[in-house]
Amino acid sequence: MPPPLHAEPRQAEAIHAAYPPIDLHADTLMWARWLGYDLCSRHEPPLWRAAFGGHVDLPRLKEGGAGGQFFSLVSIPFSISMRGMARVIREQIDVFEAALARAPTEMRLVRTATELEACRRDGSIGALLGIEGAHALDGDFDQMELFARRGVRYLGLVHFTANEAACPVQGVGRHDASGLTRWGLDLVRRCESMDVLVDLSHVNRRGFMDACAVATRPVIVSHGGAKGAFEHWRNLDDGQLRAVAKTGGVVGIAFFPMYMGGDGYGPIIKHLQHIIDVCGEDTPALGSDWDGLIVPSRPLRDPRGLPHLTRALLDAGLKETAIAKILRSNVLRVLDS
Repeated sequence: MPPPLHAEPRQAEAIHAAYPPIDLHADTLMWARWLGYDLCSRHEPPLWRAAFGGHVDLPRLKEGGAGGQFFSLVSIPFSISMRGMARVIREQIDVFEAALARAPTEMRLVRTATELEACRRDGSIGALLGIEGAHALDGDFDQMELFARRGVRYLGLVHFTANEAACPVQGVGRHDASGLTRWGLDLVRRCESMDVLVDLSHVNRRGFMDACAVATRPVIVSHGGAKGAFEHWRNLDDGQLRAVAKTGGVVGIAFFPMYMGGDGYGPIIKHLQHIIDVCGEDTPALGSDWDGLIVPSRPLRDPRGLPHLTRALLDAGLKETAIAKILRSNVLRVLDS
């Protein structure tokens, strides 16, 4: 059960309804492709404490008052030279499109802030796509154009395996002294030309800063945290946070206690508040990492916990304007930047 909160329930409910949250990262389609997980049916996670997966589906998104969900497209190469990842991405998009066809009035593919706002007015959930790791392009820039045509709005430069663009902060091919390759720098520019956001989650620090330096449009970190709130290799230092903010981008805070430094709303709010203290209210966002082989924070084990998070933000003393930006407005701004 969520901890007792002191903020006025009706005020929290009104804020949540006015700014239905947008989450920047869930890996649900990985499970849909591997195991036939039905995005349109209600599930209860099969393992204790919602371990690893089973976190997101359409009924629970609706129950939690979600306004938009980015579904990350995941492929996992076992070596730097492994190919065939583009096919894995295409198959996940196929599964996603089939799910949308089964619930066309309840959830629909969107690309822009305008389309997300139309979903809010219609009582529908906006579904968006991102790719986790440029290895999914199989070394071919043209793959990104094909994926963009199918609705992909962000590309993560790297996941846990180095590729033609960048090295990971941890994982296969880690090399802290390596920045973005020439191919990686070109990829940032090409993504910008296609209205595809560049996601710097998992990128080593030097590559991260290279991408921010070359970017002419906002970059994002779809799921991560702040080292100033909790020291962990997966979290960003203040210099990285400021570099994202300088581009006009956002940082989505994950719901993973291992990264946050503890369970419950408190650690998550601590990361959000730290970003506000360092960068201002225009930078923090939500990036759950649901279905990403994590054990999420207990009160945010699935989207049903989102209304309680809104109330916890009020209880922590954040103003409505800041909460609105965290839940929704910052992501809307970046989508149309």
